[in-house]
Amino acid sequence: MICETIDAFATTLPKGHPIMGLDLGTKTIGVAISDRLLSVATPTETIKRKKFSVDAARLLEIATQREVAGLVLGLPRNMDGSEGPRCQSTRAFARNLEPLTELPITFWDERLSTVAAERALLEADTSRKRRAEIIDNVAASYILQGVLDRLTHMRAAQ
Repeated sequence: MICETIDAFATTLPKGHPIMGLDLGTKTIGVAISDRLLSVATPTETIKRKKFSVDAARLLEIATQREVAGLVLGLPRNMDGSEGPRCQSTRAFARNLEPLTELPITFWDERLSTVAAERALLEADTSRKRRAEIIDNVAASYILQGVLDRLTHMRAAQ
């Protein structure tokens, strides 16, 4: 099930299960997983993209192993908020993944997540080679952390 809003996504989540954030690139998929309290996102893995069926199988394998309750895909909007070809590609990925899993899927505006991840890695004095290896899953953790912060804010407002 694809949830167009975080509010709709939140209503589908059982308590005590983590959620998974994805940064879909053309060559890799960054994966981050939250804790079970939905408060902290942790960079987990970078998947080298092959073809959709192989990528989806690996993502769902991770989701099963980690008992994930939902998936968050970073939506790469343009800086003016409009959606271009990369957003269309992300939405197509979600539509293709939807029949393969019962997990709810939602989107989060990922503008500048890779920039933030790169800055954090530079501040941590990470080597260029190591940055290239982990930038995508660190970006995925920024995407996921945005959703976790929103969910925390929503719970506090209730």
